This record gives sequence, C-alpha cells and structure tokens, in this order.
Amino acid sequence: MDPHLLTTFVTVARHGSFSAAASELGYTQSAISQQIAALEADLGLPLLRRRPVEPTPAGRRLLEHAEPLLLRLRAARADVLRTAAGPRHLLRLAATPLAVNPAVAARLARARARMPRLEVRLRTCRAERLAALVAEGHADLGLADGIAAPSDPLRLPDAGPMTTAGVTEEDLVVVLPSGHPLAGRASLRLADLIDARWLQTPLCPLARLRDLVGDGFPAGLAYEGDDVHTVLALAAAGHGLTLLPASAVPGGGITAVPVAAPRLVHRVELLHAALPPGAAAALAAALTLRPDTQDLERGIKDRSV
Repeated sequence: MDPHLLTTFVTVARHGSFSAAASELGYTQSAISQQIAALEADLGLPLLRRRPVEPTPAGRRLLEHAEPLLLRLRAARADVLRTAAGPRHLLRLAATPLAVNPAVAARLARARARMPRLEVRLRTCRAERLAALVAEGHADLGLADGIAAPSDPLRLPDAGPMTTAGVTEEDLVVVLPSGHPLAGRASLRLADLIDARWLQTPLCPLARLRDLVGDGFPAGLAYEGDDVHTVLALAAAGHGLTLLPASAVPGGGITAVPVAAPRLVHRVELLHAALPPGAAAALAAALTLRPDTQDLERGIKDRSV
C-alpha cells in the first residue's frame, strides 16, 4: 500500500471530511477523493462511507494498522537524519506533565551547569504523544511518567526502536480533602477505596487503577486537562479522590495519605532513539545516574532502574 494514500485515508477518517483533509494536506477535494478511491481499488474493499464520512468495518481495521505504520516510517526517516546530523547545542526535551519532579529538575540543572552552552527547550505533552515526538525527531529526549509496580517498565506506545531507562520511582499518595473521614489515616489500601468517587484525569487514569487493583473506582468528575493545580483544587473541594506522586502535593487544604497496598510507585522513564555522541547523549546519561544525597533530602525516594 502506498504510504501517501494511507496518510490521506487516516486524515480523512480523523476529520470525518474530505474537504478538511484536502485543506490540511494541500490537495484539492477531487484529488483526495481520487486517492481514497485508489486505495479502495487496491484493497478491493470500501473503506469510507460518504454520508456521513466515517470508516467502514474494513476501514476501522485498516486504521489500526495505518497509524502505527506511518509512525514507523516517520521514525525511520528521523533516525537516518539524526545519525547524519552534526553536534548541536540546542536540545529538545519532551515530558509528560508529572515527569519533571524535583529530582529530575535537579539533575537537569547539574547537567546544564556542566554544559553552559547548552540551550534546552522543554515541552509537555500527553503520554500517547510523547513516543511519537521522540521517534519522529521533534524531541531529542522524552521523559514519561505513570503508575507502575516497583521496577516494572511503563506501558509506552510502540514507536519503533527506542531505548528506555528508569529515572525515578516515587511513593504515591491518595489526595483527599482535609475534612475527609480517612484524612487521619497513616496509610490507605486502594482496595478499600474502590467504591469512593474518584477524579478521572490524564494524571491518574482510572482504567490504569482498575488494571492494577480491580474493578470499581467510579468517576465523580472528569477533568480532561493535565494541570496539577486544577486537579488539587478539585480534590480539595471534594469532587473526588486522586492518586499523585508525593512531591506533587504541597498541602494547604489537601491531605495526602501514603498508599499501603498494593505496592505501587510513580515511575519516570527516559526514552530516546539512537544518540550520537554529544549533548543529548550526555544529558541522557546524567538523567539516569543514581541520585545523590541532595535529591534524597528533597523527600523523593527515587531509584535508577
């Protein structure tokens, strides 16, 4: 299958519109229709219904294959260009919202002190976008965070050959209002909270808790953003409980109770494609070094894995 035709198909399916896809890709609407027709002729199957524009069952199945295939092609191109590039003093770092904790920020500061000419540009994104940014060459390094069992790797999308390394592991706490009946506990078992109302947020996906603990965890309120201050404000006002790394909870109207069972941690991992010698490789090494006493004194129990 022609990757250009696949790109057109994915774009039309995403927009649900031939005209919107034409505008994005810079083609005429007639050209978009011809490309979809050519792809359907190649497979011998209809892929899109026209009114409304939506994938057929065969089209939905093709989408499952098309997006990973196109990502791997973009990743291959970026990898070839990356290996041919010379040294740069600009480093692009992408991170999920809770990945840059105090220990990671301290390591980054020490690395920059050793490389004074290095310019770092940091952007945040959702976990599902992070691996693609690194694979496609839009970021040199990526920092992903998530909830996991101790020393277990995070579940990251397949974006081609990628190196991952543990950076930190930190204790998790249940965040609840100070007046909550459980606020005075020394620790909490998540199994005892499966019937409580929880916040559904990208920072603590309830589907992940259900995978790790079991069914339950009803959503009291769904917040689609990733601003931790908003999540804390919602928890403080009683909209629902949430689970965060201990270092993300400052106090003040909020109570944070450690999780006793199951044993779970907030894990941060570094991911990158092949790195030629230079600033990116040096920073990758610095971020995955074992933390020093200063990091530990910040209250983060972080361990390189």
